[in-house]
Amino acid sequence: MVTAVRTAALSLEAVTRRHKGRGTATLADVSCVFPVGSFTAVVGPSGSGKSTFLQCAAGLDRPTSGTVRMGDTDLGRLSEAQLTRLRRDRVGFVFQSHALNLVPSLDVVENVVLPLVLAGADPASRELLAHGRRLLARVGLENRASARASQLSGGEQQRVAVARALVTEPDVIFADEPTASLDPDSARLVLGLLRDAVHVDGRTVVMVTHDPEAARWADAVLTMDGGRLR
Repeated sequence: MVTAVRTAALSLEAVTRRHKGRGTATLADVSCVFPVGSFTAVVGPSGSGKSTFLQCAAGLDRPTSGTVRMGDTDLGRLSEAQLTRLRRDRVGFVFQSHALNLVPSLDVVENVVLPLVLAGADPASRELLAHGRRLLARVGLENRASARASQLSGGEQQRVAVARALVTEPDVIFADEPTASLDPDSARLVLGLLRDAVHVDGRTVVMVTHDPEAARWADAVLTMDGGRLR
C-alpha cells in the first residue's frame, strides 16, 4: 500500500506492464514511493524489468494497469501532449547512451539549455546561455562550453548530461545506467554530481543500474527480479 503520496516526488501503485506475445508481465504489481530529496538505486539482473520500470515511472511508457503519480499528478490521466510537457518541464534524464544525451550539431552550452529552448526560450538569450555556463561550471566543464559533443570524452559527455538534467530544476531526475561505459574515475564524478543534485538542490534521483558500486552512492536500493520488487 502506498502512503504519504503528498510528500512523495514520485509514487507507483500496483503498476503492471504487459506486452503482447509475452506470457508473463514485464512489471507485476509494483508499488513504491520516492520521497522528495531522495536518491534511490533500482538494481537487478538483465531482463528483471528495470528498464520498463524506469519507462513507466518517467512517463515514457504507459502501464497496463496501476497508477504512477509525480507529486499529485496522475500520469495516467494526461494526454500524450501533456505527458511531453511534464517530461520537458518536471523531469531530467541522464541516459546510458552518449548519443541519446547530446545533440552533435549543438555546442556544449547549447546542449545544456536545450530543454529550455524547446519550452520556448530564446536560444540566443544572454541570460539563458549564462545559466547554461553556470551549470557547466558546476560540473567542472566551464572551459568546454563552445566544444562539440564529439570533442568530449565519455565521462565529460555524461557530466554535460547531468548539467542538462538540472537546467529546468526538475522534480525528478531519471538516470539509466549512467556509469555503464565510464572508467572508475569518471563514474565517481558523475555519481557525485547526482548526489549533489539530491543533497544540495533537493532533487529526487531514481537511478537504474546493474553496478553494485554505483548503487552504494544511493540512499536506498530497490531490487527487481522477474518484474517484481524484492
